[in-house]
Amino acid sequence: MEGPEAVHTVLEEAARLDVPVHRISQGSGVWMLTDAEITEMVAACEAAGVELCLFTGPRGTWDIGGSTRTLSGGAGLRARGQSAVAGCVEDALRATALGVRCLLVADEGVLWLLHRLRADGTLPADTTFKVSALIGPVNPAAVAVHERLGADSVNVPSDLTLEHLTEIRRVTGVPLDFYLEAPDDLGGYVRMYDIAELIRRGGPIYLKFGLSKAPGIYPYGGHLRDVTLATARERVRRGRLALDLLARLGADTGMAEPGSRLPRPLTRFPVPEADRTA
Repeated sequence: MEGPEAVHTVLEEAARLDVPVHRISQGSGVWMLTDAEITEMVAACEAAGVELCLFTGPRGTWDIGGSTRTLSGGAGLRARGQSAVAGCVEDALRATALGVRCLLVADEGVLWLLHRLRADGTLPADTTFKVSALIGPVNPAAVAVHERLGADSVNVPSDLTLEHLTEIRRVTGVPLDFYLEAPDDLGGYVRMYDIAELIRRGGPIYLKFGLSKAPGIYPYGGHLRDVTLATARERVRRGRLALDLLARLGADTGMAEPGSRLPRPLTRFPVPEADRTA
């Protein structure tokens, strides 16, 4: 949700369709928002009891490096070089100073650094970090490593099988994020009829709604306003369809209250003593 107007649109549509929303995520990055816009988004989400998550940047796919445009995809969204890491940290410091308490991360090194800054008090202790779908790990060992690096939720790719989710749950309790419907650049998968099994095997799990056959909107600007607001409304409608399906399947109980976070203690790598005493 790429700005205050999109956030208000989602909250209004969610109220109209009676769709509980736990988290609203923004994808273009903290740097694409003014302080006033961030403050308005924070206030709107706080009033609605919804977590707001903003993306840290910069990222490799927008960088001058050519490898991301090859068939291999190069390093993808990861931060290329120390200056890019510094930009991610600057975004994190600015966003949390304005009241944001959830940050989207697309680089393992940035994740570990932000976790260390959280541990030493530079970032607020109640800040949470969400690993982006675009670097989402695809096996149990990798998900467990991301948890230990500081992740509070991990967006795994939507082409994982139900058996893959069972394997992940055997080794880690970190909440998962999962596109029930993935945008085209993440495969365009529509997993609506897997919803009950995704919850049973993958919970705690955030079910997310991208839209297949919808244009990309990152990085966002006013020239993309109409499509952004239209897709915002449709994402909420997809949520209503998913809830209705769960009810028909008799699997519509046990949802966490909106605004709830971190359902269980998570496992971390030890933070170096020098970090804790700096």
